[in-house]
Amino acid sequence: MTAVCKHEGLNQWVDEMATLCKPDQIRWCDGSKEEYDRMTALMVESGAAIPLKKRPESFLFRSDPTDVARIEGRTYLSTLSEEDAGPTNNWIDPTQLKETMKGLYNSCMRGRTMYVIPFSMGPIGSPLAKIGVQLTESPYVVCNMHIMTRVGDRVIEALGDDGEFIPCLHSVGAPLEPGQKDVPWPCAPIKDKYISHFPEENLIWSYGSGYGGNALLGKKCLSLRIASSMARREGWLAEHMLILRLISPEGRKYHIAGAFPSACGKTNLAMIQPTIPGWKAETLGDDICWMKIRSDGRIHAINPETGFFGVAPGTSSVSNPVANEMLKEKTIFTNCALTDDGDVWWEDMDGPPPAHAIDWKGRDWAPGSDEPAAHPNARFTSHVSQCPSEAPDWEDPEGIPIDIFIFGGRRSSVIPLVYESFNWDHGVFMAASASSEATAAILDKVSPIRRDPFAMSPFCGYNMGDYFQHWFEMGDRLGENAPRIFYVNWFRKGEDGRWLWPGFGENSRVLKWMCERIDGKAGAKQTPVGLMPGEGDLDLEGLSIPSEDLRKLLEVDPQLWQGEIPDIEEYFEQFGSHLTDRMRTQLDAFKERLAKA
Repeated sequence: MTAVCKHEGLNQWVDEMATLCKPDQIRWCDGSKEEYDRMTALMVESGAAIPLKKRPESFLFRSDPTDVARIEGRTYLSTLSEEDAGPTNNWIDPTQLKETMKGLYNSCMRGRTMYVIPFSMGPIGSPLAKIGVQLTESPYVVCNMHIMTRVGDRVIEALGDDGEFIPCLHSVGAPLEPGQKDVPWPCAPIKDKYISHFPEENLIWSYGSGYGGNALLGKKCLSLRIASSMARREGWLAEHMLILRLISPEGRKYHIAGAFPSACGKTNLAMIQPTIPGWKAETLGDDICWMKIRSDGRIHAINPETGFFGVAPGTSSVSNPVANEMLKEKTIFTNCALTDDGDVWWEDMDGPPPAHAIDWKGRDWAPGSDEPAAHPNARFTSHVSQCPSEAPDWEDPEGIPIDIFIFGGRRSSVIPLVYESFNWDHGVFMAASASSEATAAILDKVSPIRRDPFAMSPFCGYNMGDYFQHWFEMGDRLGENAPRIFYVNWFRKGEDGRWLWPGFGENSRVLKWMCERIDGKAGAKQTPVGLMPGEGDLDLEGLSIPSEDLRKLLEVDPQLWQGEIPDIEEYFEQFGSHLTDRMRTQLDAFKERLAKA
């Protein structure tokens, strides 16, 4: 039963957008299991969803080949001043952008149903939560939002008759004429795709794409691009981070927030199973982290989402046994291959590849084919409650206090396995100069290596020079309560192309060193880039790793690092007067340390 909405502003907005988009009917989502089942049945009947015989209550979708990932080139930040958006965002004047998009939205839902999705990012009623309302004609989006957020009547009740909400308008951009047959994955051509953000109005408009963060507007659009702008105004942080709890054999709990670009092992780390005897881990979130300084003076974090939208290829019992178990039922799969016995398959899955499958484009596939069976950015959507390592208090409305920030990326050379910042300002510099090799999570790759500060480059909702300053100011407010900052690179390779570090569960050895650094139980040596484990500081008991590999993993070559300086300087230079002097001071100190090394 759908609750009656008493919010005049919300009702008025829905009416206005319905008048523009002209759907055949409007349905308010109540968030019930019956509603979810009704949507999946609708999509099975239409041919959009394929039920999986091997995985109960699970479905496979195949997207249009032009609609497979985030499209950074079609993602816009629309502010009154282009300078406020900054050089890392695509900017269009708000008046111009709205005029263009209104033309596209006109009658865009003809022949379809408009679904009204009230959703809460964060536990309903939490001081850290925000409410959004998404309009869409995509049942696929409705089902994914059911998994990824708190949807329905409870949100309407929390909103009351005058509560604040973030309007999120979405359309796949494929109206149906009378008698016209629908396609399994409706979407618009790339030239007509727009993922637009108006941070000064807390408004999101998305058109033309049905995929992932382009269409699930609670994901990157609200939780990062709009929320980061809100966080700056209101004095908190909205970050692209996992949240992880480590528990020592003595029962001491450590809370870690970690930022990594997409497809760099963030979900694997969030669900880590430590290989060190006695150590345990619990998952609080794998992608989004909202943080506020609470009355105890510490920064507390919540995961505003309720699900995982993870990269499937590479997920196995070796890389991520927790996710492997989680995906056995009640999961939406997108752009994976379909096996003859009714299961999904992707590259680097357990066991040998199937002798035959239907690939993500719906074609016959066999081992040795020219193209992969699953798209490299194929995804799974699964609820947190299915995660075997789920923390029992992951929905604590007060959040959990963060002890450690980790930043990192995928680099095959130069960057060592782990190092710690000398202080908060140095840590902000480390995060601001972070870089990574390109991943499959974006459609339009720019270069093989790109600077991705705080793993937020595609997601920051304002000028990134001002974002750096916001981090410095948060450190000032936290003072001695500020979390310690570390940088990691699990992806260092030898000259022969081998991975030097085994990764996955063995990463717990690096995390243990960080925890012991907090407690003053582990040593470190000073290097030009930061504090690093000295000989014997990393717990390598039971791990067979050649001493030469370990030496290379912890190597800091000043000459190679000096080669990074011009690129860092060029990246920072684009922010002009928005780059705080504190960042320039850190860069100068870094250059000086390298020159003396």
